[in-house]
Amino acid sequence: MDNNSEFIIITGMSGAGKSEAIKILEDLGFFCVDNLPPALISKFAELYLRSQGKVEQVALVIDVRGGDFFDSLFEELSMLEGMGVNYKILFLESNTRMLINRFKKTRRRHPLAPKGRISEAISLERKKLDKIRGKADKIIDTTNLSPKELKGAIKESFLKVSQDKQLTVSILSFGFKYGIPLDADLMFDVRFLPNPHYVDSLRPLTGENKKIQEYVLKWPVTQKFKEKLFDLIEFLLPNYIKEGKTHLTIAIGCTGGKHRSVTFAEKLYESLNGRYNVLIEHRDSER
Repeated sequence: MDNNSEFIIITGMSGAGKSEAIKILEDLGFFCVDNLPPALISKFAELYLRSQGKVEQVALVIDVRGGDFFDSLFEELSMLEGMGVNYKILFLESNTRMLINRFKKTRRRHPLAPKGRISEAISLERKKLDKIRGKADKIIDTTNLSPKELKGAIKESFLKVSQDKQLTVSILSFGFKYGIPLDADLMFDVRFLPNPHYVDSLRPLTGENKKIQEYVLKWPVTQKFKEKLFDLIEFLLPNYIKEGKTHLTIAIGCTGGKHRSVTFAEKLYESLNGRYNVLIEHRDSER
């Protein structure tokens, strides 16, 4: 198996934050499956290995919701080892009082207490999970953890990529005449820059063309704005990562979304690509 691969099994106490944990890993790019019956782990691993690296990061939640199937967990783990899958186990737990409070707050029933007392179900669950807890690679007590703190603990324990690669930056060029993108985190208006639209030979081209880029970038006002904008973004991105953000959409707009905005989107992509996970889209360039 590739050294960059991650196969994480999340288990632990009901109400300890397993659903939150899998959401965190999903945001970090993992392929996630919640409440997979243990008997299907090896079958899933076969598909994982057949992907030949297309799926490198996987997280599965396995817990007592699997009922009687949960008893086959250790047999399935042995099969994973025989298949050469280097899995890791994340075990989440919390103290009994906090677990009871969480169940009361959400009004959800404990999987081991369809009719009985929650405290008795928690005690039974601890006994059932004691053996797998001893096999865990990482145990996180979520009693006093906020979602942000849990995210930090998971990233520190399991994320192999560099800090910059934890953030996906989507760069979107658009035309204001067609409406602003509603999902933008940052939006910049470049309509004040000289417009190639008024040059007959350039009008049919888009900002992906070098002639358009040369025209847009040759003006002193453009160079000054580019310097300030790129400096701002270079300052912001590490701070967004520090705050725990995993996706950021930067929208750059001009009148029609064909020339100036596309040029700046392309140049920003060139500046960030290789250091961050960067995507680019020209929404209106072909209108």
